[in-house]
Amino acid sequence: MVKDKLWTGSFWAACGANFLMFFAFYMLLPILPMFLADRFAVTKSTAGLILSSYTIMALLFRPFAGFMVDSFPRKPLLLICYTFFISYFGGYMLAGVLTAFIILRATHGMAFGMVTVSVNTVAIDVMPASRRGEGIGYFGVSTNLAMAIGPMAALMIHDATPDYNWIFATALGVGLIGLCVGSFVREKKTEAVGAKQTLSLDRFLLLKGIPGAVTTLFLSFAYGVLSTYVAVYGVEEVGLTSGTGMFFVCLSGGLVVSRLISGKLINRGYLTAVSKAGIVLLIASFLCFVFLKHPLSFYGCGVSIGVGYGLLCPTLQTMFINLAHHNQRGTANATYLTSWDFGVGSGVLLGGIIAQHTSYSSAFLLGTFLLCIGLTLFLLWAGPYFNRNKLR
Repeated sequence: MVKDKLWTGSFWAACGANFLMFFAFYMLLPILPMFLADRFAVTKSTAGLILSSYTIMALLFRPFAGFMVDSFPRKPLLLICYTFFISYFGGYMLAGVLTAFIILRATHGMAFGMVTVSVNTVAIDVMPASRRGEGIGYFGVSTNLAMAIGPMAALMIHDATPDYNWIFATALGVGLIGLCVGSFVREKKTEAVGAKQTLSLDRFLLLKGIPGAVTTLFLSFAYGVLSTYVAVYGVEEVGLTSGTGMFFVCLSGGLVVSRLISGKLINRGYLTAVSKAGIVLLIASFLCFVFLKHPLSFYGCGVSIGVGYGLLCPTLQTMFINLAHHNQRGTANATYLTSWDFGVGSGVLLGGIIAQHTSYSSAFLLGTFLLCIGLTLFLLWAGPYFNRNKLR
């Protein structure tokens, strides 16, 4: 039997645009806490509050983004949102006072919420349905590769020059290239339902996805702490003097390998089993990450945490997509990403506050505890609900 073609020109373009967008995004994550401390002399808890505003604004605009994507032609909307998103990197270079930076960072989250829903939905549109699980896995690899290269590139630039504007300018240039790549996606015609249906809650939130959404926010908290504070944790509590950027390479390596495996397992029907395995591995990995403060375990846990999230994230997103009709894909993606961002934003905010009063280890332990709650919810609620209500 001949497989439907996955790697079309449009799928390559969607992956490329996504990679370059997240490359620019991840360049800023490890350096912004340092930027705030160096430029504006803010405390850890204040930095956490400022940085979490990005994610909070993203999650507030996710439902609206899902409505827009399901109501209007998706490619033009993607290009508009992409342009809006990358313009902010230039804005950071002009932010001379803390208030201006806070406004820029918060509203940048709004743009991020819009563009990520758009690019995810366009990518799913150009995948053949028979290889969707595999396609979501491969598409996620583009994000994970950006996660490996972006922070490392930013930290290398930071080591070479104290001027943060070089990092912001590089992110802007990468984003502009991504916009050009995204323009090569050939949009598939999908039914726009915005003008045909009255406004209701399920136009903004996939009601069938609520069990998965609640579970996801518990599972993503630890990732929020990790992605923002791991470089500082490596220096202050593990004792590293350099090389924290390599953690993101290790993390992404685990993510890439496991995503390539998980996509094929999803297509074979092992969706919930893969999710459970990913959560259990994450719990074990974060415990080692906190209690074994050694460079080898620091990087080794980066790999295993990457494997855990690489198993978990594609299965969670596929669950949302498989609970929705084709003309609700934007809403399904928005619901998944909103719940993910809510957990991540909580991790960024509370991680900074906890670190200010205790330590980063305490923040990671809280994330581990919430992973345990997430596993319980998945086993007793989200997993069984999905198996009863899935459409495909």
